[in-house]
Amino acid sequence: MENANGTSWTEFLLVGLVHLKTPTLFFAVVLSMAFIALLGNSLLLFLILIDSTLHTPMYFFLSQLSIMDMGEILTVVPKMSASFLTQRYAISLSGCAAQIFFTLTMGSSESFVLAVMSYDRYVAICRPLQYPVLMRRTICIIMTVGIWSSSSLIMLVIAVYVQSLPYCESNMIDHFFCEFPALLKLSCTDTSAFEKVIYFDNVVVIFLPILVILSSYIAILVQVLSMRSVEGRHKALGTCLSHLFAVSIFLGAAILTYTVPVSSYSSQRSMINSVFITVVPPMLNPFIYSLRNRDVIAALKKVFIKCRPQK
Repeated sequence: MENANGTSWTEFLLVGLVHLKTPTLFFAVVLSMAFIALLGNSLLLFLILIDSTLHTPMYFFLSQLSIMDMGEILTVVPKMSASFLTQRYAISLSGCAAQIFFTLTMGSSESFVLAVMSYDRYVAICRPLQYPVLMRRTICIIMTVGIWSSSSLIMLVIAVYVQSLPYCESNMIDHFFCEFPALLKLSCTDTSAFEKVIYFDNVVVIFLPILVILSSYIAILVQVLSMRSVEGRHKALGTCLSHLFAVSIFLGAAILTYTVPVSSYSSQRSMINSVFITVVPPMLNPFIYSLRNRDVIAALKKVFIKCRPQK
């Protein structure tokens, strides 16, 4: 579909679902996972808010992770659902830029929070006597503000740039939401210089947190292996492995999506990777990080006891 008068497109069509062999199944699976993610993260946020025993640095960062996960879901899934159910796939250029800004901001913020959470576990296990000082509330708030503000500023630059590009070849985005590599492919101008900037951003947003996470867990592993208690060693290793599993899914999909050149971009592969960035981690995180935790289970039992009708 070409723009006959040569002017830039201001509206696009999200046709990714249309090109799938089983769009209804894909839509149902994504919607189900999104519902579970919203329910799990809402419950976790509620418990952290009302239970004073969960007012610790670890659960503070978990609450931020839940907010980011829910923001990711609410940025992508409602628009996808409305488009699929109404068969109207149009989205404005400004709407596209907004989706790109919010998805990238939530994703990059989550990457940084995962790094901070691994550092929190490192301090708790390897430097327990210094934990009250190194992870005091003021420092936690400063780190959180820094994560949100830096991510927003970096991704605002990308969103503004994407909105300023001319699009005169096609207005069909082969995806279920606006993803900036897919949009760059539709531009009729040279974006190679911008792609180099993106690669630098990826080093900061993806590989720097990976370095922090790996360093923290290597130090934790060394500390755990020196434990005399076999039960304590197994418990700590089980927690670390489950955390690393969740991190690997999110950051692995991010690497496959955002570090490949635009010329090698594949819409079908990207849609699968995007599910593992925007939907799967938000669904798994409440279970992996918290709902298996004794403190959270105890807080949940308190809520049930309070809400249970008295005989």
